[in-house]
Amino acid sequence: MNSLPPAELPRLQLGFIPLLDCVLLVVARERGLFADQGLEVTLSRQNAWSTLRDKVAAGLLDGAHMLAPMPLAMSLGLDRAPCDTLAPITLSRNGNAIVLSRELADACTARLGDDPATSARALAGYLPGASRAPRLAMVYPHSCQHYQLRHWLSLGGIDPERAVELEALPPPRMVDALQQGRIDGFCVGEPWGSLAEHRQVGRIVASGAQLWPEQPEKVLGVTRSWARHYPATLARLIRALVAASDWLAESPAHRRQARDWLALPPYLDRSVEHLETLPLDAPPLQQRLCGRDVLRPDPAFAEGLAERLDQPLRDRGQRLDLATLRECYSPVHFDRALHH
Repeated sequence: MNSLPPAELPRLQLGFIPLLDCVLLVVARERGLFADQGLEVTLSRQNAWSTLRDKVAAGLLDGAHMLAPMPLAMSLGLDRAPCDTLAPITLSRNGNAIVLSRELADACTARLGDDPATSARALAGYLPGASRAPRLAMVYPHSCQHYQLRHWLSLGGIDPERAVELEALPPPRMVDALQQGRIDGFCVGEPWGSLAEHRQVGRIVASGAQLWPEQPEKVLGVTRSWARHYPATLARLIRALVAASDWLAESPAHRRQARDWLALPPYLDRSVEHLETLPLDAPPLQQRLCGRDVLRPDPAFAEGLAERLDQPLRDRGQRLDLATLRECYSPVHFDRALHH
């Protein structure tokens, strides 16, 4: 790689939600990889995706760990004023768990198997005699977790509009809400699904990897305006995250160290105490957190996403702008950073 110009903005604040797939940001900071690129980065923990979204749009954060559909939803003005947003690097693939409370899983005999339709049909068979509709949580309306939860329900012939109650809940609140009986299940990223099983309050009955294999799950999101004003800074950010990915892939000792960094109070704290190391490609969730094939933005992802967002836009009298979609998930910034 040739040398890059100095960063136009050497001090940055990046947002994240406490999930395992913020790990490349944490490694890049704790390992000094941002510093190697001439960047002084502060990582700012946020508790809800909507808060993180609004802070990026308002310029209070320079960028953030985001749900993969979020840059497009922001660009299209879904749930807020439009803000052109890009996803110049992918941070993870797979990693979501569909979890039912132990009581509901036992009552409907839903279990994790090779075919997620089996557990969905088990829930469907239980619903006609249930005293009330189950309350199921997802993290944000425009998220893979929401779309995957609906997909799973549809495999059992369950109408998500009538047979269940869906609500949005921040990931760190999922397990406690399940334990307290305020929800009956959820779809969320790690470590919250495995933590529910560890605490014996929930059971994983299906995974995002079963439903949508190799699905981009989190990305780095920045506004288009920010990327245009600070191209060298963005390139250096991308290089630091690629270096973090390379380091993470090198050895089991590095993955254990990454887990220990995630366990620090500013990051995920006690929510990872049940993990001995950072699980990579481990069944049943098959979460992928490193590798150049993981990180490079995938334009094909945008096509699948278009199908999910097209109907909500039509309901509002809008049409999906394919140029906006392609720009959101273009690999141009990634490729430029690595080949400059």
